[in-house]
Amino acid sequence: MALWHNQSTIKLASLLATDTEKGLSDQEVAARLRRYGPNKLRQGKRFSAFTIFASQFKSFVIWVLMGAAAVSVALGETIDGIAIMAIVMINAVIGFVQEFRAEKAAAALAHLAAPHCRVVRNGHSMVVAATQIVPGDILLLEGGDLVAADARLIEAAVLRTNEAPLTGESQVVDKRSDSLPTETPLAEQKNMVFLGTSVTGGSARALVVNTGMETQLGQIATLLETAESGETPLQQRLNRVAHLLLWACLGVCRT
Repeated sequence: MALWHNQSTIKLASLLATDTEKGLSDQEVAARLRRYGPNKLRQGKRFSAFTIFASQFKSFVIWVLMGAAAVSVALGETIDGIAIMAIVMINAVIGFVQEFRAEKAAAALAHLAAPHCRVVRNGHSMVVAATQIVPGDILLLEGGDLVAADARLIEAAVLRTNEAPLTGESQVVDKRSDSLPTETPLAEQKNMVFLGTSVTGGSARALVVNTGMETQLGQIATLLETAESGETPLQQRLNRVAHLLLWACLGVCRT
């Protein structure tokens, strides 16, 4: 992803082929929508709570443990059987909670997007659907607005934003429009505003640089969508126990 905070707004306007005063034309917006797609976060496949819980029992070793519990009960070792089943259920609950939280977090990201925003197009200020924003658009921001895309500030008048949804920082951030060093971390990029954050005060004019899944919030959504949850220590131990039981059973059958 390109760096935007370390360059002048004049250079960025040239790179994005836009006019910081008049904005884009309707024809150019239509062309960029075809190129970049709508400004929205991709919704991955969602699963119900039941499906997530049921998936915790797909592992072969889990079935081995359940079989061992059943055999223990059949042989009169009821306490052992109950103990094994309790461990299996604890493992399932832990796995369910982890995956369910990730599922809820991914779904919550979609609600951070603004439904509408104010932009400059054809030299005029207008309100448009946030999904129709494209790189090169000029956003007009004021207190109470949700930021509709990642944008580089062109002008900022006592602008303050709440970036807690993105950085976790609960304090409002004072913004300014001057360029920053290349190594400036995301949380300190005071000349940028980001999709999903909100304006708590002041006003600004900003140049949209990224939309949809290319935004910082979009990257988080991609990570949530593609992340694979690793095994917990309990799951690792259960796998080892299950393999030992399986080999023990095979040894008994051979003798």
